[in-house]
Amino acid sequence: MATRVKQEPVSPRKDSSPPPSANAASTSESEQRILSLLQSNSKGISDKDIQNEVPDPQERAKIINSLLQKGCLELFNQGEKLVYKYKNPGGSSKIKGADNEEKIVYSIIEKAGNEGVWAKDLRNASGLVQTTLSKILKKLVNEKIIKTVKCVNAPRKVVYMLYGLEPDSSVTGGAWYNDQDFESEFVDVLNQYCYHFLRQKKEAVKNCKDGPIAAQNLASASSADVWKYISELGISKVKLSVQDMETILNTLVYDGKAERTVLADGNHMYRAIESLLPPPGIVQTPCGVCPVLKQCSDIGSINPKKCVYMTEWLE
Repeated sequence: MATRVKQEPVSPRKDSSPPPSANAASTSESEQRILSLLQSNSKGISDKDIQNEVPDPQERAKIINSLLQKGCLELFNQGEKLVYKYKNPGGSSKIKGADNEEKIVYSIIEKAGNEGVWAKDLRNASGLVQTTLSKILKKLVNEKIIKTVKCVNAPRKVVYMLYGLEPDSSVTGGAWYNDQDFESEFVDVLNQYCYHFLRQKKEAVKNCKDGPIAAQNLASASSADVWKYISELGISKVKLSVQDMETILNTLVYDGKAERTVLADGNHMYRAIESLLPPPGIVQTPCGVCPVLKQCSDIGSINPKKCVYMTEWLE
């Protein structure tokens, strides 16, 4: 069970991370990345998640303190770990003066976080009749207190969530979907650039004289390294996260083009390898980067037979 932590300024940790950057614009950009990460993870993020996005400890502390002051962040103890969760600044004040029915609807939507809630579930949880619920939802949407988001696994339906939240990737499909359309070409391009980066690192250590283990370590790259490379290339029109890069790198592993090793701290390292068999090409299918793959089965609403993206891809 998570317990709320008293909100106090965070002091930078001493570690071997690079020196702090003096560029204020860079800090602002990093803060936006952390905010987006918080908004897209309703269950919260860990210190490790923040460190992956912002390696510099002083910059991390500055960003966390800034978000705490803005009322966008809450700290919780979950076992022995510290968990950071997004907090909607002034959320309750926006609904101030509303009647009880509106407050009930708002609280249900607020609890749903960035995964949103279906109208049917709202009706069941609130106990309101459909006409009353529809009026309340329309009013809250018009006042920009809540918003509707199309769900990737049910294009004809929408979920409701707070206006300031970034929808979870399981709702929108993340960076790999645009208006519910699977961007197979974009995924394929990213796959090729990521593989090219890993190949370059492997080629650079061909003449390494420090032994095979040293050569293997030098040829490996983390998802953060690959994210930095892709970001500097500027080939993506959408903001990509380190987690997005891990998804692409995993498709390289599935295709037999790369191998993944786990470090003692739990982080993953990737290295290009020579495939013994032709790659299965899973990255070219919607399944390769599907955000609801774990929910897909022979039964239920999410299944291969009813998958519109698989049907379009096959055609």
